[in-house]
Amino acid sequence: MSESVADHSPVAAATVADLTWPEAARRTDAILAVALGATEQHGPHLPLSTDTDIAAALCARLAALRPDVLVAPAIPYGASGEHAGFPGTLSIGQAALELLIVELCRSATDTFGRVLLVNWHGGNLEPLRRAKTLLRGESRDVRVYLPPYQGDLHAGRAETAVQLALTPDRVRLDRAEAGDTRPLAQLLPLLRAGGVRSVSANGVLGDPAGAHAEEGAALLDHLTTDLLDRTRLWWPVTSPERTPRP
Repeated sequence: MSESVADHSPVAAATVADLTWPEAARRTDAILAVALGATEQHGPHLPLSTDTDIAAALCARLAALRPDVLVAPAIPYGASGEHAGFPGTLSIGQAALELLIVELCRSATDTFGRVLLVNWHGGNLEPLRRAKTLLRGESRDVRVYLPPYQGDLHAGRAETAVQLALTPDRVRLDRAEAGDTRPLAQLLPLLRAGGVRSVSANGVLGDPAGAHAEEGAALLDHLTTDLLDRTRLWWPVTSPERTPRP
């Protein structure tokens, strides 16, 4: 894909929630894109919806480029037990999330032939993998997109930059501060034993210093390109793709 994805203005996604049931019946060949996020602490400077915001933005961007994509309402709750102890974190746990995904995709595939789950929260990975294995074992065409994310582990420079690109008015940069900056290999045993609170009093795993909207927009472009390329491999495009505005 070319640099033409570098349109940072809001995109009007085709959303399934806006359809009537007869209109949905005419879209049975569509890819239903479902954003999986979380409602959890993201340090003192980012909104609780950060994971959901980013996953939803990727779904919207994909729908703006592929006319066969419909965007479902995002799932704003995930398995966020590692963030327990921080006010505002709302977690449904792994078992409930797995069941939600399984039942949602079973229902969705009654109408839509293909379901794409776009995830932006690490705590959702195991339930997602188990659900996908079960669903594909039932011959349902369900795929999971896990972004090739490289950066601070949580609420650091990368996520701060992306949120600045998406909704800068919701970022409290004056409250941004570094948390635990050790790499995942060192932190993982501690996180499993005691959660984020045991290693970072402010909930940040990384350092948001230096984050800016242009950096976030570039990361969104990279992720959009990767998502589009991945869906092309899974489901070749059968109608002309949309061209983003220059």
